[in-house]
Amino acid sequence: MTSHRTFCAALMAAAASFAMPAAAETVKIGVMTDLSGPDSDMAGSGSILAAQMAIEDFGDKAGGFDIELVSADHQRKPDVAAALALRWYDNEGVDVILDVPLSSAGLAVQEIARERGKVAIFSTSATSDLTGKACSPTGFHWTYDTTAVSHGTATAVTQNGGDTWFFLTSDYAFGHALEADSSKVIEENGGKVLGAVRHPVQNPDFSSFLLQAQASGAKVVGLANSASDLTASVRQANEFGLQQSGQNVAALLAFITDIHSLGLDIAQGTYLTESFYWNLNDETREWSARFAARHGGVQPTMIQAGIYSATQHYLKAIDAIGSREGLAVSNKMKEIPVDDFMTDNAEIWPSGWVNRDFYLFQVKSPEESEGPWDYYKLVRRIPAQDAKPLGSDDACSLMTAKK
Repeated sequence: MTSHRTFCAALMAAAASFAMPAAAETVKIGVMTDLSGPDSDMAGSGSILAAQMAIEDFGDKAGGFDIELVSADHQRKPDVAAALALRWYDNEGVDVILDVPLSSAGLAVQEIARERGKVAIFSTSATSDLTGKACSPTGFHWTYDTTAVSHGTATAVTQNGGDTWFFLTSDYAFGHALEADSSKVIEENGGKVLGAVRHPVQNPDFSSFLLQAQASGAKVVGLANSASDLTASVRQANEFGLQQSGQNVAALLAFITDIHSLGLDIAQGTYLTESFYWNLNDETREWSARFAARHGGVQPTMIQAGIYSATQHYLKAIDAIGSREGLAVSNKMKEIPVDDFMTDNAEIWPSGWVNRDFYLFQVKSPEESEGPWDYYKLVRRIPAQDAKPLGSDDACSLMTAKK
């Protein structure tokens, strides 16, 4: 009798398992960004929207898995970013973390992802160390880095006669890397760095720093900063009359949202290097129109376009192998060329660097602009070979197989 009851219970359990199938596993994508601070315009809610659009365009599933998107504000604090990464990876089933403004936060997340064999894809973090000495087999630097953006701008300005430089530099990992990478490019092109001054992040007053820049006699004041620090220093340099006194201001990392904030009257003539511009071709215009329609009419930055591209590529890899396991997905991502509206068949290096072309732009004058957000004119395309991060060649052990 007991054995019969046991058999019946087992049969009922088996029947129940057929009647009530287990829910499909979920691939969980986490966008860690800055929702209220100085990076919120270039990344922020626009990064979350870009990831959501990528998921919608991909479809309901990838590799048989449902797809879920979560997001959080790390407040531009490395300790908050690290705690959030630990919670997401260890307790909440997040498979990949995207975006991560602030280079020091990106480096913290990279280390945690490495330890747990999880994927991390950086679109806002800029330091070339992410694919250099801090590279990881499951880490990716998707959109730009300090080497790539400094190459185009510093090369163009130096070759155009701006052969002496003085830097205003944000005093953290990103600013230091941007100054160092730009200095190397300047010297390779026959220029000379006369000095530099470091300033705090979100600094309200650049007067004393600009006075030091003026006193240096440098032909070019290089701004190795970003976001609110960039726009504030450009505005104050304009008020100080640096250009009228014969000094040029070079923004080494600027985004279209910065130009929009400054206005063409102030920003006109500025050189900047980006991997994406909404008005570059038919494909970029089509995607950007869809994005802007859901983002209050604001055109996407290269960071936000990069989030869309990275999310799509990540899902393609999962779909190809039917697995969410971090290293397996990372390896498949590196096998598949990155081919979308941002780039044509870009190779992903073992270090995680997406070796794409970049573009040198110059900001239009108000008279040249043909409408809202028509801010850039293309100066030249920078081949991937010229924009590659030197850190990946020199300091990443994963690059051994490539050499």
